[in-house]
Amino acid sequence: MAPMDVHGRRISYLRLSVTDRCNLRCQYCMPAEGVRKLEHSDILSFEQLHRIARLAVGLGIEKIRITGGEPLVRKGLVKFIENLSTIDGLKEIDLTTNGLLLREFAADLRRAGVHRLNVSLDSLRPATFSSLTRGGRLEKAVDGIFAAKEAGFPPVKINTVVIRGVNDNEVLDFADLTLRTPHQIRFIEYMPTSVVPGWPSALVTGEEILQQISDVYPLRPLAQSDEAGPAKVFRIPGALGTIGIITPISSHFCASCNRIRVTASGVVKGCLFDSGASLKPYLDGSDDELQAVLLGALRNKPDRHHLLDSKVHIMPFSMSEIGG
Repeated sequence: MAPMDVHGRRISYLRLSVTDRCNLRCQYCMPAEGVRKLEHSDILSFEQLHRIARLAVGLGIEKIRITGGEPLVRKGLVKFIENLSTIDGLKEIDLTTNGLLLREFAADLRRAGVHRLNVSLDSLRPATFSSLTRGGRLEKAVDGIFAAKEAGFPPVKINTVVIRGVNDNEVLDFADLTLRTPHQIRFIEYMPTSVVPGWPSALVTGEEILQQISDVYPLRPLAQSDEAGPAKVFRIPGALGTIGIITPISSHFCASCNRIRVTASGVVKGCLFDSGASLKPYLDGSDDELQAVLLGALRNKPDRHHLLDSKVHIMPFSMSEIGG
């Protein structure tokens, strides 16, 4: 059974970052000049990541999501996932990607044991997509989604961060996609990694997003399932796909958060905004010592994030550094 933290939440989900590198420079993820890349020696080896995953599953973790940066840029990833899939007690391996390399890797990922894919796609308009990602090509991401289907994956979940004045005029375009495709479009509230004055003006709340859609289409709420994660899920009657709303700001889901994170540099975090604890000093020790640190991070997860608390200082960070 999944272990419980001090706030009574069952923690069954590990987000495991395998790299801080990314082939895009998305505006909400990092500054235009990028971020300082970790040295090769700072990144955990696949053997170390596998050990951490094995010990986490030994504590009761049932699901692991592979993240980055962009995980597909790390060489040897497919073999790592093959090895990960042999861990006794691990029920599900998922992966989040920007999709640009999916055409090349989708079939191998499926064979290696990945169950589900999430693809980050913040615009359906080539110029906006290129601007948001600072040079990305929309057609490559879309082709990656088609490649996932051809490889036999379930319909991918499409993650869309909605930013006022940037892509909020595309909400209906994305909602329309669910009428003819089986994907779940997951609209995510903008959550800055660098808390600068005035950032809330860019926030489009989940309530606003739902209102935009419901002004045009009726929406039917669906029962919450484990697969939905933090999303509240709706369907336009007759649509093939669904609409998910993720509200980390306006109505945070911290009370039901079931995850911990391990960064590519070996920091275990109970919350995206938690400073975390380094696992590196324990990697040369026994499994019991390393597992105890993981358990401590799990049990002592913060009750919630404090992004909106004016008296709490949040250190700026890059989402690519900690796996989103």
